[in-house]
Amino acid sequence: MMNFDEIKQILNLVREHELAEFELEGEAFKLRVRKNPAGQWVTAMPAAPAAAPAMLPPAAPVPGAAAPAASPAAEDIDLAVVKSPIVGTFYRAPEPGARSFVEIGDRVKKGQVLCIIEAMKLMNEIEAEVDGEVTNAYVENGQPVQYGERLFAIRVNR
Repeated sequence: MMNFDEIKQILNLVREHELAEFELEGEAFKLRVRKNPAGQWVTAMPAAPAAAPAMLPPAAPVPGAAAPAASPAAEDIDLAVVKSPIVGTFYRAPEPGARSFVEIGDRVKKGQVLCIIEAMKLMNEIEAEVDGEVTNAYVENGQPVQYGERLFAIRVNR
């Protein structure tokens, strides 16, 4: 397991090199640091390999404190990441000027359209694979996406 000083060093390096995302995995840990669409840093580090991520705000560390352990409520959090099944252009709404299919905080049902990816003039609807709450959108409207690129994170309903 990583200690607080090691995590702090990694965060400083990520900021210094202006990385949008960084991931490190060891035998007993996995650390993922990324910027959300608002440009804020979010880190996720499971307490154990099979545990769900505990969200830590790196911009406001508590001096002299060790990294907090996941609370019982945090252990029940299960995030599903929706990835792009194709290469194309990402659209959050059905047409320019229309309301987005989903916003962060929206509850979605399995099969509900989350976005459209245009590939070779074909509009491909990307649907939620689980019921839950949209917690993150990784791509901006009109941006190109690659196969396997993360589009959304959904907190799965239990």
